[in-house]
Amino acid sequence: MKLPPLNALLGGFLIGVLILVALTGALWTPYDPLQLSFRAKLAAPSAMHWLGTDEFGRDVLSRLMAGAATSVWISLLTVTMAVTLGTLIGVFSGYVRGWFDRIVMAFNDALLAFPGILLALGLLAVVGANKYGIIVALGIAYAPSVARIVRGTVLSLREREFIAASRVMGNSEGYTMARHILPNCIAPLTVLATSMFGYVLLAESALSFLGLGVPPPAPTWGNMLAGSRPYIGQAVWLGIFPGLCISLTLLGINLLGDAVRDKLDPRMRGM
Repeated sequence: MKLPPLNALLGGFLIGVLILVALTGALWTPYDPLQLSFRAKLAAPSAMHWLGTDEFGRDVLSRLMAGAATSVWISLLTVTMAVTLGTLIGVFSGYVRGWFDRIVMAFNDALLAFPGILLALGLLAVVGANKYGIIVALGIAYAPSVARIVRGTVLSLREREFIAASRVMGNSEGYTMARHILPNCIAPLTVLATSMFGYVLLAESALSFLGLGVPPPAPTWGNMLAGSRPYIGQAVWLGIFPGLCISLTLLGINLLGDAVRDKLDPRMRGM
């Protein structure tokens, strides 16, 4: 029996741990992540508080678990929105062509000219800095890259024989797109969505670090990292543990994304 590649095993393990921690954090934490205790503020890791406490005496482990649930939920909804919106735009633009394709792609390229995080910052100024504002802003910011990849896939598919056969059989354009075009876009979309999850999680952490993410006192890894800056000399664990969570999660996503790409890309098979 052939074992899965090492990157798939390690990446799957790290992402499995992330999902388990996020699900647990959404249902249960050792302490209330919002409960203040000034008697225990800045307590070092101990048997009572495994990862120590912050400047308000809140348990760091509980806040990391709750923050994992928030980050995973935001990332999943953002990726879902970006992939859905980008796929619809890319399929219609690539299949219809003509003036519709030129107008849509000109607007899409204009959005791609802005870095995703800067575009999200501008959109957050309009929709507001909150959980669902982040989802909308990042979803719109990352949708153009999805639309560009899907459009390229559709352009290569629309001239294939099975698409011409579908037209000859009298199938409607909508049926042809749904039945023959969309299923052939699943492989590149799967690879893109896997890597995009990491980009979105990092962007959400960066926005929270800048104070534009989920408003405090709700915990996220980004605002925990930002809150640790004044105390980095006397309570180093406040910055180490959120930073490790972000780093290990991104490592797992990148490893798993490489494994998914190798599995779905025909050029990588047999190598």
